[in-house]
Amino acid sequence: MAIAQWRRFNFFTKEVVESNASGKTFDMIKDKNFQCCTCGRGFLIFGDDNGYIHMVDHNFQVNSCQAYRISVQHLVQVVEYNVLAAVGTDEAGVNPVIKIYNLDKKDKSGELFCCRLQPAIPNNEPSEVSAFSVSGNLTMMAAGFAQGSIVLYKGDVMKDRHGNKVIVLETKQKGPITGLGFQYSDHTNLFATTHTQVLCYSAWEKHPTVKLLEDQGCPMFCTTMSGDVMDNQFLMAASDVVYAYHPDTRGTCYAFDGDKVLARWYHGYLVLVYKDKTRGGSSIKALRSPAEKNMLTIYDVSQKIIAYSHALLGVKDVLYEWGSLYVLTAENVLVCLQEIDIHSKLELLFKKNHYSLAVSMARNQNLGHDSLMEIYTQYGDHLYSKGDFDDAISQYQKTIGHLEPSYVIRKFLDAQRITNLTSYLQALHERGQANEDHTTLLLNCFTKLKDTENLDKFLSEDTNLKFDVETAIKVCRQAAYYKQALKLAECHKKHAWYLKIQIENLKHYGEALAYIRQLPYREATESVKKYGKLLLKQVPRDTTELLKHFCKGYKPTNQPFGYDEYGDGDESTHANGEEYIHIFVNNSEMLIEFLQHVVNLDHKSSGFVYNTLLELYLSKIAESSDAEIKRTVEDQALDLLKEISSLDYDTDQALVLCQMHCFRPGILFLYESTQLYQQILRYHMDHEAYGLVVETCRRHGSKDSSLWQQALTFFAQQEDSRCNEHIKQVLAHIDRNNLLPPLLVIQILSRNSTVTLEVVRDYILKRLEKEQEEIDQHQNNIKECEEETVKMKAQIEELNTSATIFQVNKCSLCNHKLELPSVHFLCKHSFHQHCFDSYSDSDKECPVCAPENRKILEAVREQEQALLNNQNMYDQFCKRIQHTNEGFSVIAEYFGKGVFNKVGHAPEAKVLTRAVMQSKSSLGSRERVASNPVKHAGGNPFGHAGVNPFEHASSNPFGHADDNPFERAGSNPFESIASNPFHSSPQTDGNPFESSESSNANPFEGPSLVDELRMMTQSNRS
Repeated sequence: MAIAQWRRFNFFTKEVVESNASGKTFDMIKDKNFQCCTCGRGFLIFGDDNGYIHMVDHNFQVNSCQAYRISVQHLVQVVEYNVLAAVGTDEAGVNPVIKIYNLDKKDKSGELFCCRLQPAIPNNEPSEVSAFSVSGNLTMMAAGFAQGSIVLYKGDVMKDRHGNKVIVLETKQKGPITGLGFQYSDHTNLFATTHTQVLCYSAWEKHPTVKLLEDQGCPMFCTTMSGDVMDNQFLMAASDVVYAYHPDTRGTCYAFDGDKVLARWYHGYLVLVYKDKTRGGSSIKALRSPAEKNMLTIYDVSQKIIAYSHALLGVKDVLYEWGSLYVLTAENVLVCLQEIDIHSKLELLFKKNHYSLAVSMARNQNLGHDSLMEIYTQYGDHLYSKGDFDDAISQYQKTIGHLEPSYVIRKFLDAQRITNLTSYLQALHERGQANEDHTTLLLNCFTKLKDTENLDKFLSEDTNLKFDVETAIKVCRQAAYYKQALKLAECHKKHAWYLKIQIENLKHYGEALAYIRQLPYREATESVKKYGKLLLKQVPRDTTELLKHFCKGYKPTNQPFGYDEYGDGDESTHANGEEYIHIFVNNSEMLIEFLQHVVNLDHKSSGFVYNTLLELYLSKIAESSDAEIKRTVEDQALDLLKEISSLDYDTDQALVLCQMHCFRPGILFLYESTQLYQQILRYHMDHEAYGLVVETCRRHGSKDSSLWQQALTFFAQQEDSRCNEHIKQVLAHIDRNNLLPPLLVIQILSRNSTVTLEVVRDYILKRLEKEQEEIDQHQNNIKECEEETVKMKAQIEELNTSATIFQVNKCSLCNHKLELPSVHFLCKHSFHQHCFDSYSDSDKECPVCAPENRKILEAVREQEQALLNNQNMYDQFCKRIQHTNEGFSVIAEYFGKGVFNKVGHAPEAKVLTRAVMQSKSSLGSRERVASNPVKHAGGNPFGHAGVNPFEHASSNPFGHADDNPFERAGSNPFESIASNPFHSSPQTDGNPFESSESSNANPFEGPSLVDELRMMTQSNRS
C-alpha cells in the first residue's frame, strides 16, 4: 500500500522535557554517552559507555548505578515481571556478559539485585552482541552476535541452573544479527534478521529448526514485534517497505519509501525514523551517529493513517511510557510526543468529514456504544446533506436502537425517497425496534411501491421479523391486499381478522363458516355470536347445523381423529342453546328447527327455550292458511305444553302466550295441569258452552265441589230455557253428594225467572225424604242411648250394693287353670299372681282391658285440650275485636285458626258412652285370692274426675250464649224462619229431640258418667 494513500493528521503534540525539580534530574546526565535504552514499569532506563544504568521516573528524577565496569550495550525491560536484562562488558576486550536484574529487590549495598550472570561467548569465539531479546514469560532469551551466530538460552532466565540449556544457532551469514524477537502462539518462535535474510527458529523444539522467510534483510534497530492489533507479528523495516511475518510465512506489507534507521511499536502505533540522506556505516557500540537530521513518523496501521510526522535532529531512540512517546535526540534531549485525547481526534476528523475513519477509530478505542452511535448519526447527516441518500440511510440503520426513528423517518417522507425509507423501516423491524406505526408505514410503502414480492416476504410465516401482526393485517386490508391479510391472519391465528375480511370484505360466507368449524370451541362460539345473524341470512342451513353441533358436543373439523357427528361430545364443549336464539331473529323456520333440536337433546332445557318454541308454534298456527299444517303444529304445541307441565316449570308465561294467540286446547290443558278447575269452568261459561260446563263439573267436581255451586249459579243467571235440562243435571249431582243446603239452592234458582217448579220438584222431594230419614235415625239413636243409660245405671247400682262372684277357673293370660294366689277384676278377668306381675303395667288396671282404656282416656284428654284452646283463642278474639277498626280481618284470621269450628260433642259423646259401657267391668278394684280374705281396691282408669268429656252439655266453644259474637241483631244468617230446614217439622221449633216423652230420654241429663265411674272405683274388693 503506497504511503500516498494514507491520510495525514497531527494527533500528537511535541514538547521538550525540562525538569525544574531539585535533586538529580535528567538534565544532569545529558552529558553521558548513552549506548542503549529501554522503558517499562514507570521508568525510562538508559545505559552509557561507562557501565552505568540510569533509571528516570515520571518526575524525571534519576537513579544511577554501575552495572558494568566498562560499558552497557543492550537493555531489555521485561514488563510483566519487573525484570531488567542487560548486556555489557566488565573486562577489556570482547567479553560480553548478560546480567539479569530483579528490580523488586536490592542487594546489601542498596544497588540493583543481580540474580543471574551469563557470559555471552558463542562457541568460545569472542564477538560483540549486536542484538538481544528476552521472552515475556522469562523462559528464553537470545543474543545475536556480530559474527553471525545466535545463542539461545532456554530455561528460567532469572536463575542459573544446570537444567538451563544453551543452544548456538548458526545463520551461515558472516554479517551481524540485526534484530531478534520472540513470538508466542501455540509455540514459542524466534525471529532473527541479518542484512540479507529473515529467519524463524522453532525455539520450542529441543533442536530448533530454521525457516527462511525472506532473502532480504534490514539494518540495525529496524525490527520490532507488533502488538495484538497485528497478531504479534514480527516487523522488519526495509529500505522501501515494512514487512510483517508469521512463523511460517510473510504477512502484510506496507510500502513506506525511505531509508529507515529505527523501527519501534508502541501502543498500536508503528514508529519509523527515516534519514534524510545516505549515511555511512555506524558502529554498533553507539545508538546512532548524532550528526544527522531524521524524519520521525507515527503510523496507525489499523486505521491506515499517519498520526504524526516531524523532522528531528539526530533521533537516537524512541520510548513509550506514561501514555506518551519520548524521543531521545543526538544531544540527549528528551522530546515528549503527547497523544491528544480521542474526542479531540474525532473533532479533527469531523472537521475534515472523515466520518468512516472516526467510526473505526472510536471502535478500536472502545469509546462506547453511545459515542459510536453519535458518530453514525453525524455521518448520516453529512451524507444526507450531500444528497447521498443511499449511504445516508445505511448509516442511519446503524443507529437503530439509539437514534429516535422519527428523526430519520421525517427526512425520508418525500415520495422520491420512499425506497430509502422502506429499507430503513425493514432494518427497524429486523432488529425488533418497530412499533405499530412503523409497521403501518412500512406496509404502506410496500403497497405504494407495488412491491408484492417484498410484501409477501415480509409477511411470510418463515420470517423472524418482529412486528405487530394486527397492524399489518389492518394495513393490508385497507390497501385491498386481502390475500396477504388473510394469509397473515391465518398463520398467526388471528381468527377475528380472518373472519372480518372473509365476511365483510370478500363476502365469502361459506369459507368463513368452514373456517369457524376448524376453530376451538371458545373461538368458534364467539365468532358465531358476532356474525351469526349475517351468516344465517346468507347460509341458513349450514349455520343452523353448526349451531346444532355446538349444543350437541362440538369438535373442530381439523382434529386428527375426526369429528364424530353422532358421538357424545365433551361436556366442556356443550353450548347453551338459549345463547343463540337472538341470531334467528329474522328466520323463525330455522329457529323452530334449532329449538326442536335443543329440546330433543336436553329435555330439561330452560323455560325460556320452551316458551320461545311455543310462541313460534302459536305464531305459525296463526299465520298458516293450510289446515293440515295447522293441525300438525297444534299437535306439536300441545305436546310441548305437556312436556312443560311434566317438568314442573312455571306455566304462567305459556298460559299468557296461549291466551294471546287464542289457543283453546293449550289454555284448557294448562288450566287442568295447574288444577285451575274454576278457570276451566269460567272459560266455558264465557264461551256459553253449557254442555262443557256440566262436563267440567263432572270431571273435576270431586276435586273442587264448589264447581257445582258455580255452575248452578251460572245457569240460574241465564235467561235461557235451554239451561233447564243442565240445571236438572246439576241439581241431581248436588242432591246425590249433598253439596249445598236446600234453602241455598232455592235462593240461587229464585233469581231466574225461567226456572219452573218442574225443574226443582224432584230435587225438593228427594231432599225432604232424606231429611225425614235423618230425623227418624236421630230418634232411634236417642232411644238406644236411653236404653243404654238405664242399663249402665243398673250395673252401677249393682256394683255398689251387691257382691261380685268370680267363677272364672282359667287365667286370662296364660289360659291355664287358675291357682292361688290370684288376682280378679270386676271386668270378669282373672290372673295368676305371677302372670299379672309379669304382664301388668299398673296394679290397679286389668292388663287385658288396659289398651282400650288408654284409648278412651286419650280421646277424653284431646277433647278437653281442644275445648281449652278454643276458650283461650275465643278470649283473645273478643279482646281484639273490641279494639280494632278492621273487624273483618280479625274474623277472617280466627276463622283460619278454627275458632268457629264446632266441636261435635253429641256424636263423640255417643261413641265414648258406648266405649265406657263396654269396658265398665274392667274398672274398679281387683281381687287377690290368697290366704287373706278377699279385698276390694279402687282403680279409676281416668285418674281424676276432671277428665270427663261429658261434663259440659253444650257444644259451643264460647261457653254460653252471651259470649257468641254472632248473637247480635242481623248477624245470624239463619235467624229467619225460612232459613230453618226443619221449620215445617211437626216437632216444636223443628228440634227432633224435643218430644212428649219424659226428660229421661235425653242421655245427657242426669248423673254424670264420670260421677258414676268414681262410684265404681270407690267400691271395696270382694
